[in-house]
Amino acid sequence: MKKIEVVAAIIYFNDEIFCVQRPTNKRSYISEKFEFPGGKIEKGESKEEALKRELIEELNFIPTKIDDLFLTVVHEYPDFELTMHSFKCYSETKNIQLNEHTSYKWLTLKNLIKLDWAAADIPIVNRLIKNE
Repeated sequence: MKKIEVVAAIIYFNDEIFCVQRPTNKRSYISEKFEFPGGKIEKGESKEEALKRELIEELNFIPTKIDDLFLTVVHEYPDFELTMHSFKCYSETKNIQLNEHTSYKWLTLKNLIKLDWAAADIPIVNRLIKNE
């Protein structure tokens, strides 16, 4: 099974968290699901370097601060295994541009559970809510 290693940003602005929706995809299990923005770690990159690069590519966004690793999730989708390293990040603005996703929401912790999340992101959502 193909293995993919990625990073994801839990972006905070005050008490809200930035959530993005994936575009329509041939893989129904991730098509139009919500996720935390991020992407693949390239060879030779640190996790933090990958996160910064992906946020610039996907959102034209540079966080004001990135915390240490929040949670690593290993999830098996039907055709690949995903290892996702998530980090809390902070923004001084809500003006973030979408370059790859179809929509976004800024939500408080208690409202995160209302979204249709990609399966690999659910453990992150659950831990955020539990640690509230």
